[in-house]
Amino acid sequence: MACGCKAGPLRSQGGAVHPSGFRAGPPVVVASSVMAFACAAAGPSGPAPAPSSVSSTARPVEVIGHRGARAARPENTLAAFEYALQAGADAIELDLAVTRDDRLVVVHDLLLNIDLCRGPDGQILADRVPIRAMSFDEVRRLDCGAVRNPRFPGQVPVPGQRIPAIEEVLSLLRESPLPAVRTARLVAEMKSDPSRPDLGPDPDRAADLLVAAVRGSGIADRITVQSFDHRVLRAVHARDPSIPLAALVGRERTGNPVEIVRAADAGIFAPHHEGILAGDVAVLHAAGMRVTCWTANGPAAWDRLLGMGVDGIITDDPAGLIAHLRARGLRPACP
Repeated sequence: MACGCKAGPLRSQGGAVHPSGFRAGPPVVVASSVMAFACAAAGPSGPAPAPSSVSSTARPVEVIGHRGARAARPENTLAAFEYALQAGADAIELDLAVTRDDRLVVVHDLLLNIDLCRGPDGQILADRVPIRAMSFDEVRRLDCGAVRNPRFPGQVPVPGQRIPAIEEVLSLLRESPLPAVRTARLVAEMKSDPSRPDLGPDPDRAADLLVAAVRGSGIADRITVQSFDHRVLRAVHARDPSIPLAALVGRERTGNPVEIVRAADAGIFAPHHEGILAGDVAVLHAAGMRVTCWTANGPAAWDRLLGMGVDGIITDDPAGLIAHLRARGLRPACP
């Protein structure tokens, strides 16, 4: 488990431009300062958190940085992944789309997000072009790090961040000089819209690409695949049953969680954090399944999930969640 105290760079930056991805909505307030990986023996700086019903003996929870660390750095960029890993995240989560030439690229929206990405010369883009209609080279010309996401006032823009190929993120996890990063996991979400088959490959082709990426990664035992399109999960399982799978579900409760996971050939239930109940967690655990919730930002949401005993929390603010866990005695303090 990474400590996350004043970690150095994951690899030499050397002024080189590193690759990226992105989305928008109302501002989101998060718990951590973007400054900081430092911690004191007494815990995070600032006032101590209010008393909580969360027990210090609660089961360990995996901290998963959503799109890297969207509260602090442009989402789905190498800068965001590096920030999350330096902060001590146990895993990073990212989104995958497929280009015209069948390259897996790290980007959330199947239609180019023109609010957060800019053209090669910094120009504002006019058209929300499908990623599937673009070549890998065309995608790579975009700058998706120069514009701050208005939902996250503390986000620090990082100009020059390109949309990464999946191989770059795998390399980051595999080759980092930091021991903690070399054990960190990857949660890869395959974006797929059954109502818009033109925006991506069919589930079988998507599964072929995913399985090939996992098998060739050198860190296959550290990768989980998730998707809202459970057809993709079933196709991945048919090709390689050893790959852990998470069945993402939306905010609305629709059916029995255990049955949903089984029907997807998955082993992890991944609901919105407001859509899970303590009884669900107990039943899923009794069935030998794990529970990972998205996307919880802030102490109240974190404590609710911790009290239920979920296995993982996906958050835009991994540094804030780690500080919160330390303050609760649920994560080791820095030496």
